[in-house]
Amino acid sequence: MLMHDLTEEIALSPAFHDCDPMQVVWHGNYFKYFEIARCALLQRHDYDYPQMQASGFLWPVVDARVKYIRPLRFQQALRVVARIVEWENRLKITYEIFDALSGERLTRAHTIQVAVAADSGEMQYLCPPILWQKLGVSAP
Repeated sequence: MLMHDLTEEIALSPAFHDCDPMQVVWHGNYFKYFEIARCALLQRHDYDYPQMQASGFLWPVVDARVKYIRPLRFQQALRVVARIVEWENRLKITYEIFDALSGERLTRAHTIQVAVAADSGEMQYLCPPILWQKLGVSAP
């Protein structure tokens, strides 16, 4: 599978209830947008959260970082791009939010998730082979 197959793009426009008194999207709501893009990406590979759990693994987010470059505004047309960039020892997904009209990058971020055995709660130091199978990538 080529690297571009590990990318998903969604379109969205912030709702009024996502905005703060300064009329921009409240900083915590960005993570909701990342989650929507992440789920779309994982669903495309048939390994979203229900399939993860059914395979015997939970995938908690253990690290999240965001760089707010420009504010997002109510009803602004946006493109959110999620890309899997690591999958051997952890699942690292990067995100970029762009203005859909100008193409300007407004935000960049990443999350890191680790595999945890659902039955024992033990963290896995190597991602389980089911992830590589679902993504269509070679095992390390």
